[in-house]
Amino acid sequence: MPEARLSFAEYYHERTKYAPETLASKSQGLDWSTQPSPYKDYKIGTVYDLKPYLTEDIQSDRDGLLASRWRRLSRLLFCSYGLTARVPTVTGEAFYLRAAPSAGGLYPAEVYIISAGTPLLSAGIYNYQVRTHSLIHFWQDNNVWNGLQQACFDHPTLQNTRMAIAITSIFQRSAWRYQDRAYRRIFLDTGHLLGNIDLASAIEDYQASLIGGFADDAVNELLFLDKEVEGAIAIVPILDLQDEESIGRGQESRVPMQRSGSLSKGLITALPSATVTNYPKLPDGQLLEHLHQVTQITEKLSTTKLTENLETNQSDVESKSIQDLDKYNFPFCTKVSTATESIHWGDDLEILENTILQRRSTREYTGAKLELAELKAILDFTYQPQHYSDQGIDGSPDYFDLSLIETFVAVTGVVGLEEGCYYYAPKSQELRQIRFKNFRDELHYLCLGQELGRDAGAVIFHTADLQTAVAKYGDRVYRYLHMDAGHLGQRLNLAAIALGVGVSGIAGFFDDLVNEVLGIPSDEAVIYITTLGRPL
Repeated sequence: MPEARLSFAEYYHERTKYAPETLASKSQGLDWSTQPSPYKDYKIGTVYDLKPYLTEDIQSDRDGLLASRWRRLSRLLFCSYGLTARVPTVTGEAFYLRAAPSAGGLYPAEVYIISAGTPLLSAGIYNYQVRTHSLIHFWQDNNVWNGLQQACFDHPTLQNTRMAIAITSIFQRSAWRYQDRAYRRIFLDTGHLLGNIDLASAIEDYQASLIGGFADDAVNELLFLDKEVEGAIAIVPILDLQDEESIGRGQESRVPMQRSGSLSKGLITALPSATVTNYPKLPDGQLLEHLHQVTQITEKLSTTKLTENLETNQSDVESKSIQDLDKYNFPFCTKVSTATESIHWGDDLEILENTILQRRSTREYTGAKLELAELKAILDFTYQPQHYSDQGIDGSPDYFDLSLIETFVAVTGVVGLEEGCYYYAPKSQELRQIRFKNFRDELHYLCLGQELGRDAGAVIFHTADLQTAVAKYGDRVYRYLHMDAGHLGQRLNLAAIALGVGVSGIAGFFDDLVNEVLGIPSDEAVIYITTLGRPL
């Protein structure tokens, strides 16, 4: 009997793995003259300057309400993706870092606002001009919201909101440097951005939801994208919690409104695409484009099909016990509780806002040990969001499907924690040791010789069983997995920075050797690595 053929997402993953014997052939010199611009320009449109609203001392309107609305929107966008630092370069040209990290500082994402008509934004489409911190209203259309609802198969959150953020990617910005493997990094970067949007929304009294299942061509056409260059990645409906017409309660509370019914637990964030097993033999350089094409949802889902998907997901969740949701329970292993006191983010979340804007990827670690309390607090903020709802942070943020993501932690320098590799069980809030060893030298090698891997005190690995994931969502799941891993990675980033711990994500590694060296089950594909250490 012939062996079952891999889906194209699995095939792409295999083809884009790094291995010691093939890494040199996948590397190529960079032609700096061909690097795409990280900014998108529009020749026509109405410009709304958001910079005046970044300061506290704004000249408000008579009642102050309109200025307050502008300030909240301005800071939401700035904390999500705004320019936060200028870095000198050898050429003398300005290079700017943004609030959300990006592999190689390439920033493939573009941010749009789709408005149904709000007190600030008339109906239409806006592009966030990050370079000037402004919005450009390049398309006015009273029917644009209906178009978005249709493209998102009448997603319930769009019935209760008047504004949504659309995130797209200009693929060549990353592919210029990372070739076919750039698809992984693009969606990790998008996950970082989603993490920022979720938390920045809480700071500014919005609530962010998430839609990953939409008709790609319909959204691309709605945004007037050249689909050969740029494609829609995610839709984020934004609910204004201070809008009395929406929630009937005014501005008296910053605790997020509880979600109800099918809007809870992110059950409808992800929809499946086809699973493609009949594909041509493609040369290097064409894998990224082909994967994006096969992961698209091309047929309009009927209301019946959408309802069936919701009911299936609901049944899956209800049929699992808490113990089942932690995938691995290795027998006779050492178990360490990670229950801890939550990080306090300050009155009105000012510490969280400052952390988002001050976050930087650490370049070097000292090799000194971390405290176990620090690691516990970082894991708590990342995986136990319900502990932070009393601070005004969404206790149930949307992901695509966290049940598909597993977390392993390689410990080489944490006071009070034995060296080795641990499985992190988020539902049980404990670390379960699966291998006893100091992995400093191996981590240095696995991370392509990056000293961050060697000198970190703990290295966190996000993994997923690709075969199981594809069976549930088709090839499109490859997008969901990387965005979820990036979202988790951004929460790790912010918790670490708030505690004075160095942190840096790594998307380039020897894929298969990670499993072999650390003892991670072979069916777990490594998606993302985050290093934690004492900054130099």
